[in-house]
Amino acid sequence: MRTSMLGAAATWTLPVFLEKTFFTLDAMAADALTQTVTGKDGSILVVLQMAGGNDGLNMVVPYADDAYHRARPRLGLAADKILRIDNYAGLNGKLTGLKALFDEGHLGIVQGVGYPNPNRSHFRSTEIWQTASDADRNVSEGWLGRYFDSCCAGADPTVGVAIGEEMPQAFAAKTPTGVTFSRPEQFRWKAAEKSEGKMSAEEFFFRQLNESGGTEEGAGVATDGASIGSISGKTKSDLGTLDFLQRTALDAQLSSDKILAIARKYKSTVAYPQGPLAASLSIIARMIAGGLPTRVYYASQGGFDTHAGQANAHERLMGGFNDAVTAFVTDLKQQGNFNRVLLMTFSEFGRRVEENANGGTDHGAAAPMFVVGGAVKPGLFGKCPSLTDLDHGDLKFNTDFRSVYGTVLDQWLKAPSQTVLGRKFPALPIV
Repeated sequence: MRTSMLGAAATWTLPVFLEKTFFTLDAMAADALTQTVTGKDGSILVVLQMAGGNDGLNMVVPYADDAYHRARPRLGLAADKILRIDNYAGLNGKLTGLKALFDEGHLGIVQGVGYPNPNRSHFRSTEIWQTASDADRNVSEGWLGRYFDSCCAGADPTVGVAIGEEMPQAFAAKTPTGVTFSRPEQFRWKAAEKSEGKMSAEEFFFRQLNESGGTEEGAGVATDGASIGSISGKTKSDLGTLDFLQRTALDAQLSSDKILAIARKYKSTVAYPQGPLAASLSIIARMIAGGLPTRVYYASQGGFDTHAGQANAHERLMGGFNDAVTAFVTDLKQQGNFNRVLLMTFSEFGRRVEENANGGTDHGAAAPMFVVGGAVKPGLFGKCPSLTDLDHGDLKFNTDFRSVYGTVLDQWLKAPSQTVLGRKFPALPIV
C-alpha cells in the first residue's frame, strides 16, 4: 500500500487520523485536485521560541541611553553598529533583513514584555509562557492546546505542527491534537530503488535538508556559553494511561516519505542559509505551499543562555535568526502566502541589564517580542523599560505577554481570547 501506518502499536488509536492525513498528503504529492478547505485560505500563526533567555537589550538596543553603555562596557553595542529605528533605539546590526521588513511595514516590535512576579528558572518560566498561566499557578494545558480544544474540534490533527523532537507544552490539550515532525537533520529516509549511479529522490531531498541543518546551539549543550537548547516546558505527563497512549500516538513522528510528499508538491527557489532554524522554516514554508490545513506551526532556535562569552555567541544567533526569517519571508512572498502568515517570537525571559564578570549576562525578566507578517502593523509598541528603575537588576515589564497572545487570538486566529486565556487582557494594535 502506498500509505502505511506509523506502527502496529499506534494503529488502534489512529486509524482516522492516519487515513485522513496520509491520503491528503499523497493526494498533494500526486497533484490531485482535492484540497482541504483551509489549506489555501486560512490564516496561519508561526510561533518561534528563542530558547534559553534571549538578551533583548542587545536585540533592540537603547543605544542613546548612557545607562546601557555604563552597565555593559564590553557587551554594549556602539551607536555606529546599530540599525536605528528612532533617536533612542535600534536593531542589532545583524538584523538587516528584519530592519528592511520594519521599513517596509511588516515588523512590529513589542517592548518590555513579561509578566508579574517573574520566575528566572528556564523551565518554570517556559512553562508559564507556554501555558499562559499566572506565575503562582500550575496549568496542564498549553495556551495553543486550549485554542485547539475550544476552536478546532473535529479538525485534522495537523491543525498544529511542531518542528522538533517533542511536542511543546503550548500544544498540550484535553483532546490530544497536533503533530510533531523531527528536525530535518534527524530524519531517516528510506532509500527507494535507484538506477545505477543515480541517487534516489528521497536520498537527494534529505541530503539537501541535512546539509542546510548541520549542528547548532539548539541541540543540547552549546559552545560560547550558550547552554540551553530548545525547551518544551513540562516533560512529565499527568495523563491517565489510555490518554497517555493516545497522546504518544498523536505525537508520533510522520515518516520521511510523507514529508517528501509535501516537498514534491512545492519546489522553492529561495536559498535558505545553513542551520536547523532555517531548515525548520523551510519545511514550514513547504507545508504552507503544499496546502496542509495547519493553523499553527511551532519552531525553536536554541542557544540563548549566554552566561559567558556572549558577544560572539549572541551575534551569531542574531545573524542566524535574521537570515532564516528573511529567507522564510521571501519564500512566502514568492508563494503569495505572506499576507496569510503571522510569525511571533518569544523567549522565556530576557537578560539582566548589567553584564557579568564572564563576559555574559545572567537571567533577567522583560524582553521584546517580534511579530512579522504581511498584515502586521509596523512600529514600536509598549514602553521601553527604564534602565535605572530596576527590579533587583532586571527590567520591569510593562506589557503582559498574554496581551500579545490575546491580540493574536482575537485579531488573527479569530478565536475568543477570554475563553482560551481565562480572562481578557488589553489588546495591542499590532494586527
